[in-house]
Amino acid sequence: MKPGIHPTYRPVVYRDRAADFAFLTRSTATSEQTVEWTDGNTYPVIDVQVSAASHPFWTGRQRLLDTAGRVEKFRARYARRGPQRPR
Repeated sequence: MKPGIHPTYRPVVYRDRAADFAFLTRSTATSEQTVEWTDGNTYPVIDVQVSAASHPFWTGRQRLLDTAGRVEKFRARYARRGPQRPR
């Protein structure tokens, strides 16, 4: 690898405030904010809106949509209105 062209790869804390969840990983992302981690060291912190702790797919709290009503509405809107003649 050429020296000086790659971003710094260092430990970073990603924090999901909605779920009160944070995890430490390595990344090239940067941040001006810092947080003290459980090991006593200070790391840059990046706040995210959605993580595995708050995403409905991973938590099992999915919204159920009325798909039957949508299908019927689609069929009613685009139903053929009588026999079609070949063109």
